[in-house]
This record gives sequence, structure tokens and C-alpha cells, in this order.
Amino acid sequence: MSARSETSNPRLDDAARAGWLYYVAGNTQDQIATKLGISRQTAQRLVSLAMSEGLIKVRVDHPIANCLDLAARLKSRFALDLVEVTPSDPDSTSSTIGVAQAAAVEIEKWLRRPEPVIMAIGTGRTLKAAIEQLPPMECPQHKVVSLTGNISPDGSAAFYNVIFTMADTIKARSFPMPLPAIASSPEERKMLHSQQLIQPTLALAAQADITFVGVGDLGPQAPLLEDGFITEADLKALQKAGAVGEIVGWAFDRDGRLIDGITNDRVASAPLPSRERSLVVALAMGERKLPGILAAVTRRLVNGLITDERTAEGLLATAT
Repeated sequence: MSARSETSNPRLDDAARAGWLYYVAGNTQDQIATKLGISRQTAQRLVSLAMSEGLIKVRVDHPIANCLDLAARLKSRFALDLVEVTPSDPDSTSSTIGVAQAAAVEIEKWLRRPEPVIMAIGTGRTLKAAIEQLPPMECPQHKVVSLTGNISPDGSAAFYNVIFTMADTIKARSFPMPLPAIASSPEERKMLHSQQLIQPTLALAAQADITFVGVGDLGPQAPLLEDGFITEADLKALQKAGAVGEIVGWAFDRDGRLIDGITNDRVASAPLPSRERSLVVALAMGERKLPGILAAVTRRLVNGLITDERTAEGLLATAT
């Protein structure tokens, strides 16, 4: 007879009683032992029996439960190695809230590791907001390397490049990319990448154990355009070629294929590290970024994602 239909088994009766006291009434195992007149060890065994026999059904009645379900579905649907979904605030128009905080937690987990880690960092508003959430730490065993240039078109420091802020916060060795994000010509990029100062940084980026990047959209308010890295003509040419998103400057279409020519032959950023041997996590949310995020996870440009509920639901609805 199955445990579900066994109603006259005293052992299961005791287990059900102990399970109710523990999971519903919130008693400790010591309190259960006292109330049932048994030893603490017996109380512990009865609580375990209640769970193993299916007498206890656990339901998480909290908004986070939907996030956990969405994360599991995204992970399965797109064969991702890491997915974190945060609750959405229906009244907020922020493109970083929630995701930045969750990303900071994940970044901190890696930085807390005692063994040396090479962490590659992209750029963008969400990543900057995440780095600002990090607590001061001492991480001399780690190396943090920038995937993209930290020089704006006017020669100033790129505002959303976070390598220096991060290095100062966590006291780790940092390896910036002293280049423009997008060179003026393919020849200039080739010349810049051939510099003795740059080659070790490019090699280190390729060895990253963990990478965090943003996903930029290529709509009318594209970050690359607003930050002055590309022109209106560049943006229109990318849109005409089918580009829907970019990661550290690399523009790609809805199938996740890099766009030939236009700006991609001038991008000075390092290539994305291998997704076969390391974790590359995108931090992105919002309707504008949805096509780019979908392309990135479908084509496995990234194998990790931190996003919010609305974006997760949009990804699953679009992918079906």
C-alpha cells in the first residue's frame, strides 16, 4: 500500500504530526521532541520521514517563486549555465534596478573565492550600477581585465567603463584596455592591437574564468550612438544590415551572427571569452533589449543571464 493511502500506520501518523509541527507550526526539533515525548533524534527522523514519504507539500507563496520558475525555464529552453531572474517593479522605468543588485551578488560570490580567478568585465549602465553595489574587499589573488576600450571618442575616459572603479573597490590587479571602443578604421585597430602593451591584455581576456557584460540595443537610443562611439550613419547601416544588439561593441543580428563590416571591422574590444570553458554572463533587461538578449542566448554568445521577470517572460513568449 502506498504512503498516500496508508492511514492506519502509527509510524506515518507520528511522522505527519512531527512534519506539521515543524513545517506549519514552526517548532524546532527540540520543541517537537518535548511535545511528542520523544528524543530529539527521533523527532529529526520523523520530520525526514514525513518529507520522504510525500506527507509534506511545500509551497512557496511569494513573488520570488515566479522568478525561480522563470529562471528554470530559461535555463532549460536556452541551455544556459546560469540564470537569475529578479522581480519586476511595475512602476519603475529603470533599466538597471534589481538586475544590478543581483549581478553584484553574483560578482561578489566569485570575488570571495580563495583560489585565483580571472574576471573579464564589459561596459554599460547595468554593469556600472552593479559595480557600485560591491562592498570594499581585498582580492589580491584575482585579476580583473577589461574587454573593451576605456577611451571615449573625444579622448576622455569612457563614463561607463568600470574597470578602475572596480579595481579600487576590491583591491585586485586590474588590466584596462587603453584604447577607443571603436577605432577609426580597420587599419588603426590592427595597429592598436599589435602594440606590446595591448597584447598581454587581449591574451588575459581570452583566459577569463568568468565574464560579465551588458547587452546594448541598436534602436534610436542605442548606447553606442548616445555615448558617441558610432555615428547616425553607422547606426542606420547596422540597422539596415539587420543588427539588433551589441556586446562590448560587437554588433549582431537576430540570429546572433556578427554583422560583417560596417563597425565590427573597427571594434577594438577583445573577442568574447570561450563559452565552452568559461561562464559569460549578460546583465540586461527591458523591452528595447529583448531582441538582442534573445539573439545572444539563442546563439550562445553568452551562457549566463541575469534579467527581470518581464524580460524573462518576453524571452519565453518570443521563443515559443
